[in-house]
Amino acid sequence: MNTLFQLSLLASFMAGMVALFAPCCITFLLPSYFANVFKEKKRVVLMTFIYSLGIFTVMMPVVLGAKALTQMFANLHDQTYIIGGLFLIFVGLSTLLGFKLPMPRFNFTKQADDPLSTYILGVLSGISSACCAPVLIGVLALSTLSPTMVQSLLVGFFYVLGMVTPLYLASLFIDKRNLLEKPLFRKPFREVSLWGKTHMITVANMISFVVFVGMGALIIFLSLAGKLAMNQSEKNVTQTIQSVAVSTTSFVQKVPGLDIGFVIIASWLLYKFIRYIGQDKKLNN
Repeated sequence: MNTLFQLSLLASFMAGMVALFAPCCITFLLPSYFANVFKEKKRVVLMTFIYSLGIFTVMMPVVLGAKALTQMFANLHDQTYIIGGLFLIFVGLSTLLGFKLPMPRFNFTKQADDPLSTYILGVLSGISSACCAPVLIGVLALSTLSPTMVQSLLVGFFYVLGMVTPLYLASLFIDKRNLLEKPLFRKPFREVSLWGKTHMITVANMISFVVFVGMGALIIFLSLAGKLAMNQSEKNVTQTIQSVAVSTTSFVQKVPGLDIGFVIIASWLLYKFIRYIGQDKKLNN
């Protein structure tokens, strides 16, 4: 057990939290998340969880094949951002027109939910954040032994969990205070008719549309202009993240059982979060 936690899972978690705010991560991830929150308006916690699953879908394989996948994403860096920008514009327009991506009806969804586009946004956010993957390699290197697949998965899981934890906290804050249920955000803005159907655009829809389309257009422009390539400031941020991981690991190694305690608490909080989603689903059904 001690060998397993020489990796310092707490350090991986902290590195992930810091990595969320690295320019290469935050450029796409946060705007798309908050725009999606305004688009969905209800069941924000559930949609945040689905969004995070999209990030996990990309980042976990990166943990197991970091070198190959990181190189692939680096080679397709501009194309990834252009495709992501186009999808942001598409989702923004669908918000105005009330269009939902076709998806089988599952018991956790309602007609008003759009889980597929939320998941795809998460996947694209994970891909766009893959430039932070070298941080994973740095964390793995902290172990005195060559990490096994199980060790790599644990470090990667807590790294990505650190990235999405601020989103979980934001969704709980928004949901608990019913911020998007305020009259201002629910206020009708304009009706649009398309293919014989009428869709009411609210202020929240309009905010979502402006953020999605604005960020999509900006990302495409910056990609074509070569402004989103990893520069020295990005490398400095990565070094800072790695420094946080090293410092945290050094501290953890001086406190016996700290990593185990952290894993227990983190697992319990994640369980409570998922249980909250289940209770929210029952209340809304």
